[in-house]
Amino acid sequence: MLCLLRQFMQKKDGSTAIEFAMIAVPFTFILIGIIELSLYFATTSLLHGAAEEAARLVRTGQVQQAAGDPQQMFEDALCDHAAVFISCGDIKYEVITLDDFSDFSNYPVQYDANGDLIYNGFTAGGVNDVVLIRAMYRYNFMTPLLGPILGEGSSNSRLILSTIVLQTEPYDFEEGV
Repeated sequence: MLCLLRQFMQKKDGSTAIEFAMIAVPFTFILIGIIELSLYFATTSLLHGAAEEAARLVRTGQVQQAAGDPQQMFEDALCDHAAVFISCGDIKYEVITLDDFSDFSNYPVQYDANGDLIYNGFTAGGVNDVVLIRAMYRYNFMTPLLGPILGEGSSNSRLILSTIVLQTEPYDFEEGV
């Protein structure tokens, strides 16, 4: 009997399968967490790039001199750039004309009861005006493991906010000068 026990303890046939079973679950959770974080950071970068792309249209006066609706042109530029990961309807934005750069502190970000940006209008300003542009998106974590850790409060979501303050260029050149 003792001999059988000794032979059983010396066998190594299934040790690899047992070791893999012990490591597979944590490894899978770590892998899914890395993918989720990558998607979050890619979405953050995409929103910032979209805000910069739309802000460029304001800075150069293209929005102000648009033949159609200036707000629609701004929104189209914002949505076209962010459409890879973000639905256009989920992006909240505001464009506010300021008196000067120091006036920025008079316009703090305001949120409603759901934690979404309160819309303060769209005023792209004119030549050499200082303009505040904010774009916001609420990222919902897909995995139940990261949501409670990285989410805000008890929600499985996190607010991504991009803020740009710029001065528009002197775009009203007279032709033939």
